[in-house]
Amino acid sequence: MFVKDVMITQVVTVSPETSFSEAMEIIRQKGIRRLPVVKDQRVVGIITEKDLLSASPSQATTLDVWELTTLLSKLKVKQIMRKDVVHVHPNTPIEDAAKIMSDKKIGSLVVLEEERLVGIITESDIFKVFINMLGAREKGIRYVFRVQNVPGILSKILYLMYQCGGDLISVTTYEKSQEEYSVVIKVRDLKRQDFERKFLEGIPSASIVDVKE
Repeated sequence: MFVKDVMITQVVTVSPETSFSEAMEIIRQKGIRRLPVVKDQRVVGIITEKDLLSASPSQATTLDVWELTTLLSKLKVKQIMRKDVVHVHPNTPIEDAAKIMSDKKIGSLVVLEEERLVGIITESDIFKVFINMLGAREKGIRYVFRVQNVPGILSKILYLMYQCGGDLISVTTYEKSQEEYSVVIKVRDLKRQDFERKFLEGIPSASIVDVKE
């Protein structure tokens, strides 16, 4: 799966000359949290709801309403936007995009193709991919296995599920050590008792850690 498969293509943008008030109104009306800043069809910055709120005078200010309004009307996006915009390509693998966001502690990435803005991907989009990969919205039996790092073990488990009528929903794995790893499998229509009996008899290099229906 690639960034282009999940990115938002209808991106709302502002210019560097957009006022603070206009940017805040766009964010509130559109229900979004970040706005790429574009000048001459090139991304020159990004501004988030948090940036705008940080730029707002605090409640402890001695300015009156008129002074506040005047001050904010003069404040431009270019004065508070972040210029170091992290970007990816539409063909960037989704896991690479997630890693970049995690490593840099940011909530979104603009997507550029030949320096042209073609989309944006956010942490919410990554969460949706994670939910779909784990089959979280599908009904079925969720198994967690502890598996020794022996070639062919996973294929044996999956084949046994197939033999017991299972219709596979999702499979994910993660390494616990060099000797073993965990496997999370979600399956529907499985003859559970039949599977678990045959599993205990035929696959000694793995164990069932948890089962939920």
